Amino acid sequence: MRRRRRGGRALLLAALLVLGTAAALRTLRAAAAPAGPPAKPPAPPAPPAPGGPSYDLHAFYYAWYGSPRFEGRYRHWDHALVPHWDPRVSAGFPRGRHRPPDDIGSSFYPALGPYSSRDPAVLAEHMGQLRAAAIGVLVLSWYPPGLADDNGEPSDSLVPSILDTAHRYAIKVAFHIQPYKGRDDHTVHENIKYIMDKYGSHAAFYKYKTSTGKSLPLFYIYDSYLTPAESWANLLTPSGSHSLRNTAYDAVFIALLVEEGHKHDILSAGYDGMYTYFASNGFSFGSSHQNWKAIKTFCDSNNLMFIPSVGPGYIDTSIRPWNNHNTRNRVNGKYYETALQAALTVRPEIVSITSFNEWHEGTQIEKAVPKKTLTRLYLDYLPHQPSMYLELTRRWAEHFSKEKEQWLM
Repeated sequence: MRRRRRGGRALLLAALLVLGTAAALRTLRAAAAPAGPPAKPPAPPAPPAPGGPSYDLHAFYYAWYGSPRFEGRYRHWDHALVPHWDPRVSAGFPRGRHRPPDDIGSSFYPALGPYSSRDPAVLAEHMGQLRAAAIGVLVLSWYPPGLADDNGEPSDSLVPSILDTAHRYAIKVAFHIQPYKGRDDHTVHENIKYIMDKYGSHAAFYKYKTSTGKSLPLFYIYDSYLTPAESWANLLTPSGSHSLRNTAYDAVFIALLVEEGHKHDILSAGYDGMYTYFASNGFSFGSSHQNWKAIKTFCDSNNLMFIPSVGPGYIDTSIRPWNNHNTRNRVNGKYYETALQAALTVRPEIVSITSFNEWHEGTQIEKAVPKKTLTRLYLDYLPHQPSMYLELTRRWAEHFSKEKEQWLM
């Protein structure tokens, strides 16, 4: 019996030695072989029932995130704590920056971790999530080449890969022009020409079919109220000094409505419509659901489009620790459903979602996971799955589509 055991052990050791040698040789061969082409992103998922994505459902998207692997450091995940404008209030709150990967500028933690927007695998995953949610239009936060916000870096170079990846998932891309130093009607004129000349022929470039049968690009202009209405009129009215109307660069232009008085400014400026952006109900006149019926009536009376913005909740205290009064609890999805229903009530052509991935303000519908560190406990979607808000959006998109059919009958 002992000899048999010893013999068995010897055979086992010999077998393990052979297997180990073979594995080592495979590793050496793999290391010596030239790197092949990067793996292709996964194929688009099956279209959500009853059809493909809804091009009447737009989601605001941010491509400003960076990680050490792609940018050499974390970008935006390390967001600074923004001081309150009143120094006396500011003195009572912490200052500094977040320190990723465990400490990020968000109250939630992404399922993908603190990712880079340049990562092709992340882009593919995002498009898959948008498609699963039946969202047809990604509204890309955009700065002109060489410009960025205070916490990011220029990202216009990312646009081609965003367009290419979106196209594989049958998703379209619209542009959300952000404020930047010196932005006015003249610089936006140049921005529109640049975007349309460079990206306008791409199959994923979003175009809206107007009531006259034209297919025109659609641009959201964030904080449009910072520029006087008479300046916008030079660009957006047919008689303007450098008008885009009835030229090769004509488009549908959507202004941000914050205060009630902005309605009249938007009309006189020559805009085609207005959106509300903010996901905190009651934060502004435009973002308050109770005002949407009156806004829609005004828009209908003046041949303007009203695009209400809905969101799953709001919490930005990870970057504005003094702003707790604007927090809106998600209530396990009920807050989102209330906003979606409020939008549906005013029969809009398009609904915008704030947001797919604005993690700083806690408005994301992107997948989030539970996470606890020694110093932080992140919020999450429990008891639901990380995909909860994608699934909720998809169900609502189907409802929106059926309702629209009824309106047209």
